[in-house]
Amino acid sequence: MRIIPAIDIIEGKCVRLTQGDYAKKKIYNEDPLEVAKSFEDAGLKYLHLVDLDGAKAKQVLNFKTLELIATKTTLKIDFGGGIKSHDDLRIVFESGAQQVTVGSSAVTNKKDFLDWLKEYGSEKIILGADAKGEKISISGWQETTELEITQFISDYQKEGIKYTICTDISKDGMLEGPALKLYEKILEKCPDIRLIASGGVSSISDIEQLKKLNLDGVIIGKAIYEGKIKLSELQFLILNS
Repeated sequence: MRIIPAIDIIEGKCVRLTQGDYAKKKIYNEDPLEVAKSFEDAGLKYLHLVDLDGAKAKQVLNFKTLELIATKTTLKIDFGGGIKSHDDLRIVFESGAQQVTVGSSAVTNKKDFLDWLKEYGSEKIILGADAKGEKISISGWQETTELEITQFISDYQKEGIKYTICTDISKDGMLEGPALKLYEKILEKCPDIRLIASGGVSSISDIEQLKKLNLDGVIIGKAIYEGKIKLSELQFLILNS
């Protein structure tokens, strides 16, 4: 299981929100590159980079931060937030992302999303499946749809999607443990999906529990910034996995 630290960007700064609420923003570092380098120094190989400005504005905005981290570190970056057009996608890949996470457009513009999947391939496009009460949320979690999450993922798996990142919004930033039952439910319906868990991870124990589910990866954000999980612990976990 891949250990994937997260950096969320607002106005070029490393922040975290609580349950996707932009009013509950906490700045952890003015320099995302410094944070990314600390991950790299700890032996982490992946990064989940989210453009929160872009998610809200519905267009990619913080691509310069992506470019900086991609050129100054060896981290394999998946980038999400605000990808609404072919130009957005092109900019993100040209700026150094290895993969992109697309959520809202998979809901609002299925035709374009499937075109992107066909053009770039299933190794490059991750389906973003963020849920509130098991219903898909979009536009930086500002809008909840009537789409049921397991069916949403299943339908796109039939279209060729291999990877999906799933966040239970009620868990995000709460440090109260991940949505184990939701992930079990998704894997029961979509056993071959490469599921990446996100939200609620607060301890090494949480990571161990997720590992038992045979997930592809786990994204960890606030727990690192709040010191609940130390980078040295993640380094030890990676070296001994």
